Amino acid sequence: MRRKTIKQVFEKIEVLDAGAKGKTIAKAPDGRVIFLSNAVPGDVVDIQTFKKRKAYFEGKAIAFHTFSEKRTEPKCQHFGVCGGCKWQDMEYKYQLEYKQKEVENNLKRIGHVELPAITPILGSAEQYFYRNKMEFSFSDSRWLTMDEIQSDKDLGDKNALGFHIPGMWDKILDIEKCWLQEDPSNAIRNAVKKFAVDNELEFFNTRNQTGFLRTMMIRTSSTGDIMVMIQFFKEDKANRELLLDFLADTFPQITSLQYVINGKANDTIYDQDVICYKGQDHIFEEMEGLKFKINAKSFYQTNSQQAYELYKVTRDFADLTGDELVYDLYTGTGTIAQFVAKQAKKVIGVEAVPDAIAAAKENAQLNGITNVEFYVGDMKTVFNDAFINQHGQPDVVITDPPRDGMHKDVVQQLLNIAPSKIVYVSCNSATQARDLQLLDTMYKVTKVQPVDMFPQTHHVENVVLLERRK
Repeated sequence: MRRKTIKQVFEKIEVLDAGAKGKTIAKAPDGRVIFLSNAVPGDVVDIQTFKKRKAYFEGKAIAFHTFSEKRTEPKCQHFGVCGGCKWQDMEYKYQLEYKQKEVENNLKRIGHVELPAITPILGSAEQYFYRNKMEFSFSDSRWLTMDEIQSDKDLGDKNALGFHIPGMWDKILDIEKCWLQEDPSNAIRNAVKKFAVDNELEFFNTRNQTGFLRTMMIRTSSTGDIMVMIQFFKEDKANRELLLDFLADTFPQITSLQYVINGKANDTIYDQDVICYKGQDHIFEEMEGLKFKINAKSFYQTNSQQAYELYKVTRDFADLTGDELVYDLYTGTGTIAQFVAKQAKKVIGVEAVPDAIAAAKENAQLNGITNVEFYVGDMKTVFNDAFINQHGQPDVVITDPPRDGMHKDVVQQLLNIAPSKIVYVSCNSATQARDLQLLDTMYKVTKVQPVDMFPQTHHVENVVLLERRK
């Protein structure tokens, strides 16, 4: 039997802090924490709870008595519904303060390690239009606001091209203007939607697995390249060519126009054939004279400008002299490995995704870098004694794992081989802190540098330098 959730209202409660996953924190009169999704620290609000647990509530602000001085007016008309930029109503300087605080708290409370003075967070020069990759979904039943539902007006067509509503896998919010990717991203998306509606092209229905138009990805680069990839649910040659020709004619600046026919239950394209319709099957990103070839399946940091800052911090922390053997764990497409290669004797990159390693090798060849080698395999199994014996004892290890952090076997192997330095790049300071505690017996944290890659969100990267204890 499902437990009934009892809703409560707490009046005139001050919002105290920012918490994990973009939530803010208040306290109920009985001392229990309340997690909120629609308030800013410093607001004084009435709160209606919708979930009650032993130690906390979840709720939302239903009335505002005092607005926080940390507030700013959101730029996006979709703010509060879209869910993509949860902190857009908070001034950027305060966003940085809370990100810095999160890193410090995680390293102290979870890591329990001795820390140096943590360097102030490196903010992003661009707070809007900073993403180089966006993915949009088509839907034949767009998300309706409560005002629209209650309105007597004709709502027009129900098609949408936009983002998933948070927590609702089959609901798509139609987007008019997104502030995350520079033009012509908005122009392309709006033109595609209008053309599809005018020509009666079927939008996808996720629940019923019907329709024609499924997703659209737009990638831009600092070199001026633009990639557009349309994912179709089924083949319809006439209508597919109709849409793709329209795109090519209307936006001649597109340098890579591609498509996928994907009839399976999910949108992932990694097991699908991507077909180049016009232009090249790739675009280029550039950093310090290095070129990186990016195809539709490639991973590349989504904030190009700030990725450069992140890599510079990583390289500075490694402080290479030209004589070192460097291991780059979780190397992805080998961007960090190639970025530090000219300061190293040799760099060995390891990654689990075969396509990423193929791209890393191709990019190294393109850049004329001969002192890097890349190997594919599951990190916890490939990074073993035999691998070390074959490739040599590293002087420095750079590691940039996924959000879950490093597997305990990888951490143990680092302790076994004991390089003089480890530079740990993380997109999740909580799992990073857990790993730092495991490494603490042999390594001391000597530098910490948070980096903001994603303004208007709670996400933060963090770079730590560990040096082997004397």
